[in-house]
Amino acid sequence: MSSFDVAVIGSGPGGYVAAIRCAQLGMKTAIIEKRKTLGGTCLNVGCIPSKALLDSSHHYEHATKHFADHGIEISGDIKANLEKMIARKQSVVDQTCDGVQFLMKKNNIEVINGIGSFKDATHIVVTAEDGTTSEIEAKQTIIATGSSASSLPFAEIDGTRVITSTEALELKEIPKHLMVIGGGVIGLELGQVYKRLGSEVSVIEYADRIIPNMDSACSKELTKAMKKQGVKFFLKHCVKDVTNTGDEVVLKVTDKKEQEVEFKGDYCLVAIGRKPYTDGLGLENVGITTNEKGQIPTNGHLQTSVSNIYAIGDVVAGAMLAHKAEEEGVLVAETLAGQKPHIDYNLIPGVVYTWPEVAGVGQTEEQLKANGVKYKEGKFPFRALGRSRASADLDGFVKILADATTDEILGVHMVGARCADLIAEAVVAMEYRASAEDIARMSHAHPTFTEAIKEAALAATEDRALHV
Repeated sequence: MSSFDVAVIGSGPGGYVAAIRCAQLGMKTAIIEKRKTLGGTCLNVGCIPSKALLDSSHHYEHATKHFADHGIEISGDIKANLEKMIARKQSVVDQTCDGVQFLMKKNNIEVINGIGSFKDATHIVVTAEDGTTSEIEAKQTIIATGSSASSLPFAEIDGTRVITSTEALELKEIPKHLMVIGGGVIGLELGQVYKRLGSEVSVIEYADRIIPNMDSACSKELTKAMKKQGVKFFLKHCVKDVTNTGDEVVLKVTDKKEQEVEFKGDYCLVAIGRKPYTDGLGLENVGITTNEKGQIPTNGHLQTSVSNIYAIGDVVAGAMLAHKAEEEGVLVAETLAGQKPHIDYNLIPGVVYTWPEVAGVGQTEEQLKANGVKYKEGKFPFRALGRSRASADLDGFVKILADATTDEILGVHMVGARCADLIAEAVVAMEYRASAEDIARMSHAHPTFTEAIKEAALAATEDRALHV
């Protein structure tokens, strides 16, 4: 029987990063993965492939709708080859997964393929795809098994017409009408992919706005931008029934007036969120119980009720974000090494990779109001930037919320071009407890999208914005 200092169950961003950091700190480490490839949901059927399709569809949209504005004339029809897009997406996934495999080898981490299940607190049985089993011993174990797509009790996911994000990344045809149940990140991103390629897209959302966990101003701005792109939104609509009739899907929905309406399309994407994945772990064998949300309870060190077993990422409380899982993986590894790491969960940014992109960090305006915090706001539109006009990316804004008395930045929220990258400046500033004036006094290169952050900071500092 092989023995390890640390065994990591799950090779997603949280798991493989935890394994690397453990190995860097001198621990003999193994990683257990049920898939044939490493990287978990994120690399295989989540973050990476969806961004590949978003980029491909974005290029296609530019060629068909915007090249002429830039003086680029193309003769003949421009066609979207979905098969090639899917193949390119898979190539990106393969390269990324191979990269993780390389990192395991580089750091002398043993990769064990199969489903890991606790026999007891220090022994894990691994069942391979062919049914054979093996057993390892581990002084410490990190659970990083991630999440799976949530569904509706009345919506059978058949993988053909009624699909999840996994199937949406592998479609053989461009839908004529894609109905998306859920106005969160996954539904909006994949909905935009197929809208660009020519599908009619209807987003049906139970709440009164899309991306409801982000600042409401961002929700409003993204809704406006995507409506201009032709996406249809049906807010405060409750889906009651989903039926696959063979060549189409029929939805029965209660609208905001409590009247029943019907939607018909050739595909229905169920994108109502994700749930912790703990199947097959054998938690009952070590006395670990999950909460009502299916999450594994942990303490401030991400330690479970069993002292030598830790849990990170989507299986524990908090936002289901790859970068949050990575930070937690590092925290556990460094804790095991006797270090004193920390995570400020308030400073984990959230991003939506539609175009325009959406990003936010810290407190939303709704949260500040609910907590009775006195704040001031500085807001600057991308439309006023020279860089935005040059690239024709005019939608969006940057909003900075700062303490009314101390000027400390409490939250930064933005919609616009490259916001997924721009938000890092806000995270750095808030990590060092910067004030709005601190950012306002920093030189930002011209012309860049980052100038919107400086101008928003100026707006929050005695309404000193210069270009609006």
